[in-house]
Amino acid sequence: MATRKADSASFAAPARSATQLNLAADTTRIRKNGIEFRSETPIAAWTEMTVALRDPEDGQEVSATGVVVDCRGDRHQGYTVSMVFMELSPLAQARLSLMAYSNLA
Repeated sequence: MATRKADSASFAAPARSATQLNLAADTTRIRKNGIEFRSETPIAAWTEMTVALRDPEDGQEVSATGVVVDCRGDRHQGYTVSMVFMELSPLAQARLSLMAYSNLA
C-alpha cells in the first residue's frame, strides 16, 4: 500500500457569506416547524440560516436556526423559499406554534 500527500485544497473550509434579509409580514408564512418567505434572489437548498422573528402582538423576538429545503420560482416573479428550523428550545417551539396559529400564518 502506497501513501501520498493529500491535496490541501480538498480540505478547504466551506465558503461563508453573511446576508441579511428584511422580510415583510405579508410575504412571510410562519409554520410550527419552519417558515416560508419570498425572496428576490434564489437561496440554495441546504443553506443554513439564522432568523429572528418578532411577534407584532407583544414585540418579543424568537431566534431560530434552520436550513433551506426548497426554493422555487424565477428571477421575474421572485422565489418562494421554504426553511425548516432545527434544534428549537421548548420555549421557542411554543412561541412559534402560537405565531403559526395566529394571524401570521
